[in-house]
Parts: sequence; C-alpha cells; structure tokens
Amino acid sequence: MQNPPPATPPRKTRADGERNRARLLEAAKHAFATRGAAATFDQIARDAQVGIGTLYRHFPTRDALVEAVYRQETDDLVDHAERLRDHADPVTAVREWMLEFVGYMGAKRGMAEALSTLIGGPDALYSDSSARIIPAFDSLVARAVDAGTIRMVIEPIDLLRALGGVANLSPDDNWKRSATQMVDVLLAGLRT
Repeated sequence: MQNPPPATPPRKTRADGERNRARLLEAAKHAFATRGAAATFDQIARDAQVGIGTLYRHFPTRDALVEAVYRQETDDLVDHAERLRDHADPVTAVREWMLEFVGYMGAKRGMAEALSTLIGGPDALYSDSSARIIPAFDSLVARAVDAGTIRMVIEPIDLLRALGGVANLSPDDNWKRSATQMVDVLLAGLRT
C-alpha cells in the first residue's frame, strides 16, 4: 500500500489579489448603499477598477458579494472594539465604538435592499453578526465598569437598541446626527 501524496498547502493570496478584493468590497458597499438591489456586477467592477473576471473570481455569485460586504463591515466593527480595548481609556473606548456602531447601522441601512435579495434571506447573516458584535461591545462596557467610570443599570445591548431605535424611527438623513447625540446622552447617564 502506497502512502498518499502529501497535500499541497493552500495557495497564499497574492498582494494584488488582496488589494483587488478590498477595492471590490468597498465599491460594492457603495453601490449597494446608493443603488440597492439595482447595483450591477459590471458597475461594481468598473468602480473598483478591475475586470469583471476578477470580480467573479473573488465573488462567484451576487449573494457571495452581498454577504462578504456585510461580513466585512461586521469584522471591521469587532476589530475596532479590540483596538479600542487595547489603546483607549475605557469611557472613550465605549463612546468611540458606539459612534462606529452608528456608522455600521448606516451601512446596514443602505444595504437593506441588497440584503433582502439573499437566497434564504438575511436572518442567518444578521444572527451571526449579532453573535460577534454583542460580546465585543460587552467587553468594552465591562472594562469601563471595572474601571469605575460608568455604572450599568441596564444591559449593554439596551444601549445598542436605543441607537437602533433612533436609526429606525428617523427616516430622514439626519438620523446619524440624532444617533450621535444619543451616544452622548446615554453615556452621560451612565457616568459615575
């Protein structure tokens, strides 16, 4: 009996491939936010300054692209929490992250139409992102509580719900300004 040949290690993505992927995600985020479900692969490839073949190589289906854009936004938000936890004072970290969350809600809101076109719907994607975002925020809040700079009389998720309420109840373009003001109101109420 012969030993099977050794498995070939997975190919590393080339640097230009990573740059193309990042440009495609940024172009797609913008296209879905501005054109919704009407955004086309051709336009996204043009906006990213790559060929259509490059787009299909990275994202073979529309669902793959929509999901990748949304997951990238989630990754960025979770990564931001880790950076803040390591490099900012506790209250500043909570505030900065909540402001970043407002931006995340804006991207999610802009992509709503594209997300609704996912085969099987966006619920699994939303659930996965919540499972990552909530613990990231909880850790920032716990750090601020442990430092004695805020007191929590509610669950941290309720802070995010309050921001979500502002985003969902204000259909005009000024909802981000209102949400930003809400961040400061909420934090003022939690300070020790």
